[in-house]
Amino acid sequence: MEPIVVSALALIRDRRLLMVTARGRDVLYLPGGKLEPGESPAEALVRESREEVAVELDPSTVVELFTVRTQAHGEPDGREVHMTLFSADPTTASPEPLASAEVGALHWVTSADADRCPPAGVATLDGLVRLGLID
Repeated sequence: MEPIVVSALALIRDRRLLMVTARGRDVLYLPGGKLEPGESPAEALVRESREEVAVELDPSTVVELFTVRTQAHGEPDGREVHMTLFSADPTTASPEPLASAEVGALHWVTSADADRCPPAGVATLDGLVRLGLID
């Protein structure tokens, strides 16, 4: 079974990570999404950040942090998500995230919010705590 390959943004402020919820749902996700044909992981990150949270990223500041490989939320057993997490600096034109039509709400979270995350989100929070980036 082919994994779901995605890029996700780790936007951190005051030791809190930006996560989002879809409209009418309470599960926390990272801003990001699937790569389009011919698109690099960094290009997908820049596009998805613009589409989901209206943050324009400076492509020259994109840094790969780590990749999470785990069971994909809401998919059949054995279907994995391979989510590469990146940090990047917003441009001065769009520093503040805003919820898009795809996103119900924005949340600034810590590892204490792991109970609201699917497996990839839990692994991401754990990884960011290990890197000393969030509480």
